[in-house]
Amino acid sequence: MKQLLNKLYSPLLAVLWNLLMAYLVYQVARLEYYLENADLLNYTGEVWQGGLMFDTSAILYTNALYVVMMLFPLHLKENATYQLVCKWVFIIVNALTLAINLMDSVYFRYTMRRTTTTVFGEFSNEHNLGGIFLTELLRHWYLVLLFVIVVALLWKVYASPRLDRNKLQPWWHYSLACLLSLLLFAPFCVAGMRGGFTTAVRPITISNANQYVSRPADAALVLNTPFALLRTISKNTFQVPHFYADQKQMESVFSPVHTPQDSVPMQKKNVVILIVESFGREYIGALNKTLENGLYKGYTPFVDSLIAKSTTFTRSFCNGRKSIDGMPSILSSIPMFVEPFFLTPASMNHVDGFASLLGAEGYQTAFFHGAQRGSMGFMAFARHTGFQHYYGREDYNDDPRFGGDDDFDGMWAIWDEPFLQYYATKMSEMKEPFMTAVFTASSHHPYKVPDKYKERYPEEGIEIHKCIRYTDMAIGRFFETASHQPWFKNTIFVLTSDHTNLTDHAYYQTDLGGYCSPIIIYEPGQQPEMIDKIAQQIDILPTVLGMLHYQKPYFAFGIDVLNTPAEDTWAVNYLFGTYQYVKHGYVLQFDGQKSKALYSLSDSLMQHNLLQKSKTAADSSSLAIGSSLQAMESELKAIIQQYMERMTQDRLKP
Repeated sequence: MKQLLNKLYSPLLAVLWNLLMAYLVYQVARLEYYLENADLLNYTGEVWQGGLMFDTSAILYTNALYVVMMLFPLHLKENATYQLVCKWVFIIVNALTLAINLMDSVYFRYTMRRTTTTVFGEFSNEHNLGGIFLTELLRHWYLVLLFVIVVALLWKVYASPRLDRNKLQPWWHYSLACLLSLLLFAPFCVAGMRGGFTTAVRPITISNANQYVSRPADAALVLNTPFALLRTISKNTFQVPHFYADQKQMESVFSPVHTPQDSVPMQKKNVVILIVESFGREYIGALNKTLENGLYKGYTPFVDSLIAKSTTFTRSFCNGRKSIDGMPSILSSIPMFVEPFFLTPASMNHVDGFASLLGAEGYQTAFFHGAQRGSMGFMAFARHTGFQHYYGREDYNDDPRFGGDDDFDGMWAIWDEPFLQYYATKMSEMKEPFMTAVFTASSHHPYKVPDKYKERYPEEGIEIHKCIRYTDMAIGRFFETASHQPWFKNTIFVLTSDHTNLTDHAYYQTDLGGYCSPIIIYEPGQQPEMIDKIAQQIDILPTVLGMLHYQKPYFAFGIDVLNTPAEDTWAVNYLFGTYQYVKHGYVLQFDGQKSKALYSLSDSLMQHNLLQKSKTAADSSSLAIGSSLQAMESELKAIIQQYMERMTQDRLKP
């Protein structure tokens, strides 16, 4: 029998060897992922250990067909042609997973997470992806070279069964051995896919990666992109927790339904929202007076001058890391939890926002985006939330007063300078009061400026800086044009970013620093003020409605920051399985079940986790930390449960 088994096990040994080579490919991809983002990630022993579990799952899922083809008990398959087909299946599958991992290592810098299947919805309406991929292939040529080398080596070391030996075996010996191999291998495959053997083990998901890291961003290094894609296919995005059994108790802690008690009649001022692509706080000198020993000037001279006339906040944050997160947060006060809101089934819920609420008060409403209609799903969301008009690249091209497609940046949209002039012009044709929003595009990958500005805005610092300077100039020209219009003095302007982007300062490379966006409220003639409060994108809607003295009940996850005591202001965002909650002078990181970390807001680099101290020490400072932790957990749980219940029950209106 022993001699028989030695003769018959070569297909199984070949499978095991080749799967081991697949493990090495995944490890190469993980190391490259780290090297590509070394300033943002930490590679530890626990990362490597956890990565093995997720790699096992991905490898077994993606190579299931190959394993069955190799171990299927059919003696007739032992010929060179069949084995060559098996080899090609293995090489193609694992080359594809390698390519996906390598590409995602570049995309991570913009999202701070592994890519999931929502990416297909996010870019489903874009027609320039071929150009983007080609540009990135040229910019990251070393990844192409690495891909070619690894795939060539994988082909070289691939092991095939010894056909001469297998062909000489009696068919029933061979079939029995293959069948036994397949039956023995099957439970290991199932266990590997699930993440464990015991029945108590639930199939591992993306969130399980957090148990191997101390920082949520590092979870991306534990994971691999094929696993993240597989685990989010047809996934039920929103799972309702049961932190509060008593609805009234939950409502008393947090409720997204606002009932204004304002006795002042509504003031129907115009509302203009500028959502500036990638315009993070880091680039704005006026908001970083402590950086570089007070010598930091930033890249936004005009916005600095605007801040000197505006209301801003000492701490302000975005609620997501993608453009499609920014629009619901800013215009409908809906943060991004788990996945982008309007890439989920909940996007079909009944949703209000600036456009529908003010439209019902007689406002004319319009949304502007210099890309082609349908890009990023903005047009669908704008219409769904009540915008009466939408102006995109096609509309700009149809207006003979402007340069048409000569002003197209060749990749995404009309350059910011001409499109913001178009924006100002179109608003002057609207009937007051009006509410409009514009989403700019130029301060974005592939980080170019118009040819005529290349000498004026040369390369400096990191590649986005020249684009920030260009967009700042375009915003300045917009305000210059707007200031001469009759509607200007009767308008509330809000300037914010959709998300942050490339960074070269350590403070903005932390889990919280990656969400630092400006919130600038400019009302001509009003006193400027830098307010010591926490603000976030979802606060923009309720804050502006408060400024207008809007009097009807409305739905918003945010708060009216201007009319809320500083100690009651807060911010929340979601970082790949971890909720970050900012309040009471702390940052709480909560994985949906338990708290993982607590940092003081004064700990700008997030180096000292206070969670353990709050549980073990008994001095007054520790008791204070414990009290704040308990309050923050209760509040965050109420926010999460309200969000999940209302999303799944279509209750996004008062």
